[in-house]
Amino acid sequence: MTRTPPPPHGQAPLRTVQVLGHGATGSAAHVRSLTAGLVARGVQVTVCAPPPAEEAHGFTAAGARFVPVAARPDPAALAALRGAFREADVVHAHGVRAGLSALPVLRTVRGPRGGRLPLVVTWHTAARAPGALVRLRERQLARAAAVVLGVCAGLVDRARERGARDARLAPLAPPGPRPAGDGGADRTRHKVRAELGAVDRPLVLAAGPLEERQEHDLLLDAAHAWVAHEPRPLLVVVGEGGRRAALQRRIDTEELPVLLAGHRADLPELLAAADVVAVPGRWDARPPLAQQALAAGAPLVAAATGELRELLGPAAELTRPGDAVDLARTVLGLLADPDRRAALAAAGPLRAADWPTEDATVAQVLSVYDEVARPGGTHAPA
Repeated sequence: MTRTPPPPHGQAPLRTVQVLGHGATGSAAHVRSLTAGLVARGVQVTVCAPPPAEEAHGFTAAGARFVPVAARPDPAALAALRGAFREADVVHAHGVRAGLSALPVLRTVRGPRGGRLPLVVTWHTAARAPGALVRLRERQLARAAAVVLGVCAGLVDRARERGARDARLAPLAPPGPRPAGDGGADRTRHKVRAELGAVDRPLVLAAGPLEERQEHDLLLDAAHAWVAHEPRPLLVVVGEGGRRAALQRRIDTEELPVLLAGHRADLPELLAAADVVAVPGRWDARPPLAQQALAAGAPLVAAATGELRELLGPAAELTRPGDAVDLARTVLGLLADPDRRAALAAAGPLRAADWPTEDATVAQVLSVYDEVARPGGTHAPA
């Protein structure tokens, strides 16, 4: 990774606090990547997030200080944020929920030059039709932020509509792939499939927090169509969350060929082992799994939202959002067509080659921090 020069003589290293909300797996993966790049450039990074985020993503291993903050903005959580913000030059909130939790604390903390501590917000969630209260909260956050970064063009437009004084496109890079284990990709693939019980049956992979917005119930609905298929595909879902018990009850009651695999540290190996990767959710504008699947050459089936069409192009099979029948039909059709899977496997890395690199993403974010936090920056708060 490219390193920028150290700060000029007499200028202290830039200090940033990254704020994450509950269940924000896509943004947490981005913050993990961002942390590593910022630390490599001499930036001091503090991550404030619910404890499971540290367990899943390892921010301290990337060089950050981690401050556990409960998902609900109770007095203890606000006090933890206040303590972290007092040592910061810029606060970067990821998602509207995280930004709204930071706002009341920012009003009580002064920046390093006596003004209000600058806030940068990244909007990760794909545009939908919000109610009046959601629009009000988005407007409040957009107007309070020095800069709003949108991961897709639709979110940039939405921030501007909500009154953002500066909204910019900032697409996220997928985390870099890890090399296959000893013995090469073929041996790793066989080992992973044997461990999961998918040696002689197709393997369909999904990943993400077990929360409502990920639409895992849609996958379970689709899995009904796979029960009668021979050989019967196995759906493996990686991730944890509040809906695990409910999903497991459905799997047991309906006798579905689905394995909830929990947290896994070997997602690249799982991608290499999968016959098809499924991303049914409609709300993440740039789902990490979709990006990682294409970059790894794993055949992908995803919901045909405007944001995902923009991201994936012709390198994935797209299905009608919320339609379990179409999802099941598309997955089974792909499993039965090795030539189409091979074509998608070849197209994915080519599509991913046009996406921003992790290095470019870090450089863009750091340039925003310099603008809003350094003396003379064009967005320095009054």
